[in-house]
Amino acid sequence: MSHTSTRRDADVFGPDSLLRPLVHEARWGLAVLRATLLEAAHPQIGAALMENSTFLTHPWRRLRNTAMSARRLLDPDPRVRDREAARINRLHARIAGTDAQGRPYDASDRDARAWVVATLFDSTVTMCRLSGDALDADAMRRLYDEHRTFLALIDGTADHLPATLREFWPYYDHVVEHVLENNEAVGVILYRLFTGMPAPPVLRGHPAIWAAGRAVASPLATAITIASLPEAFSRRVALPDLPGARTLMQTTYLGAALATRHLPQSWTRVDFLMGLLDPSHDGPWETLRRQAGKAAALVRLLTPAGDDGGSQATRSADRFFTEVLDQTGDGCLRWPDLAAMAREIATRLDLGERDEERLFQAYAAWWSELQAALDSDGDGRITRDEYAAAAARLPGTGLIKIADVLFDVTDTDDETIDAEEYRALFRTAFHRDLEGGGDGCSRSAFVRRFVSFMSGQQHSIAYTSLLASG
Repeated sequence: MSHTSTRRDADVFGPDSLLRPLVHEARWGLAVLRATLLEAAHPQIGAALMENSTFLTHPWRRLRNTAMSARRLLDPDPRVRDREAARINRLHARIAGTDAQGRPYDASDRDARAWVVATLFDSTVTMCRLSGDALDADAMRRLYDEHRTFLALIDGTADHLPATLREFWPYYDHVVEHVLENNEAVGVILYRLFTGMPAPPVLRGHPAIWAAGRAVASPLATAITIASLPEAFSRRVALPDLPGARTLMQTTYLGAALATRHLPQSWTRVDFLMGLLDPSHDGPWETLRRQAGKAAALVRLLTPAGDDGGSQATRSADRFFTEVLDQTGDGCLRWPDLAAMAREIATRLDLGERDEERLFQAYAAWWSELQAALDSDGDGRITRDEYAAAAARLPGTGLIKIADVLFDVTDTDDETIDAEEYRALFRTAFHRDLEGGGDGCSRSAFVRRFVSFMSGQQHSIAYTSLLASG
């Protein structure tokens, strides 16, 4: 399929689209969670998730980025859709490797991509059915055509999904029964993701409340997810049939549907939910946050934490390793951890191809320096102890290159980042609406702050929010 025909076909995401309104509804999260589990059971996708994804260590960040990307891909403006599709393709092109069983995986694999879209379609149909809004035959065909168009948008062709809805169901059943597997990613999502879920930003200052709530919600979320899965899949991966789970699942889906129908529309949208979970986002807490002190927030964002003799400002290399560097949560530092940082920055700042490539090259240069200094056995892994023992003596050329890229995408005129440009950078990254003035930040000062943070020597709220937020 040519790029021109893809753009023309993608115009189905107009006012009459069935899919586009759903991505703005909070209840669609139920469908996305179900789809994610079915995706993870695919050998290619499961391996890519376990080796490269930060979904376990930073689930809230992943949720926010997924929601943002879905909105861009279904935007009424074809230029926004094309830009996001190109960005996703560039990021996926960098994710490839070999799993623990020696099988190659590639995030650009077209069969795997088709399966991702297939799970989203089936899970959306399931959500509508369980919510009491079962689609009629015509609506289901339209929804399927929209998903095929969605695939064509990101892959250039929809040929890896069956052409008609009638052909889709045999294809779907075949993959469930003969391709999917009970792999590590499935177990992690079901039994570790919920139980180890870090607190959302709004509750990070109340760990006891979050721990109590999570202890109750975690088994419920697992039961609801399992009960919503196809029976053939549950049998294949030997999932337990939990007593009362189906009733709980149906009640949850119906409750979400009733809330969507009867509550004010603004209350049932993803943006509202994200605003509740993260007061730094535009949402119901925004006015209160502003009243709490705009000037103080600006000072905290633009400057590293003050030095009170080293007891608070200087974060230990060990803690920094855990909170910032180990993005994938496997206890060691590898290239996928640094690549995850680059992906996060490129995604949040919506970098173009040239700046994104510069950013990845800078991170690659830093990884080469880390390997040369710390990876003595050449296994591509750096342990926490190895990093902590040598953090202060590490070379900084790669970090300087990363800081230069960030400076260049922020400064628009005079080799000085003024307060407005700094606010623009972190508003784009963190959706904070900060006001106030401030002295200009030179390139050297910007680089010094960034290198100090990334080497684990000094704390910075801004960069912690970007790279260490859940």
